[in-house]
Amino acid sequence: MIEITLKDYELVQAATTGGLRNIGAIKRGYESNISGKEWQAHIEGACGELAVAKAMGRYWGGSINTFKHGGDIDSTGWEVRTRSDHNHDLIVRDTDPDGRVFILVTGRSPTFRVHGWIESGDAKREEWLQDHGGHGPAYFVPKEHLLKLGDLNERKSD
Repeated sequence: MIEITLKDYELVQAATTGGLRNIGAIKRGYESNISGKEWQAHIEGACGELAVAKAMGRYWGGSINTFKHGGDIDSTGWEVRTRSDHNHDLIVRDTDPDGRVFILVTGRSPTFRVHGWIESGDAKREEWLQDHGGHGPAYFVPKEHLLKLGDLNERKSD
C-alpha cells in the first residue's frame, strides 16, 4: 500500500476533470445510483486516478467522455476504483471487460491509499459476489487478494 497526498494544484486538476465528467453524465441523461452525491463521486474518482498515476510514476491526462475506453491512466488500460472508506474492498462488475487491470484506491481528498491490483477475470470469483447497498451484484475483492503495485509496473501494458 502506498499513501499519496495530492497537492493543491493536483486537486484543482482532478476537481475540474470530475466536474466536467459529471456535466457530461448529466447531458447524456446518465442516472446514478448514488443520488445527490454524483459531483463528489466524480471528483473523488478523478482524485483517485491521479493518486494512482502519481504512485506509479505515470502520466494522467484527466480525460473526459472516454468512459470505458482505454482505462483511467493514459496508455495503460488500468481501471481505478476509488472508495471513500479504507475498510472497503475493490469492486469489479460482471460488465467490466476481462483482461483489464483494476486498482483499489481508498480515502478522500487530499490523501489516498493505493492498495493493489487484480485482473478483472481473476476478480470474478463466486465467493466474492455480493449485493452491498442494493446497487446490484458485484464482486468485492478483499485487499489481501490484491497483487503488489510493484508487480504492475513489470506487467506489459494493454
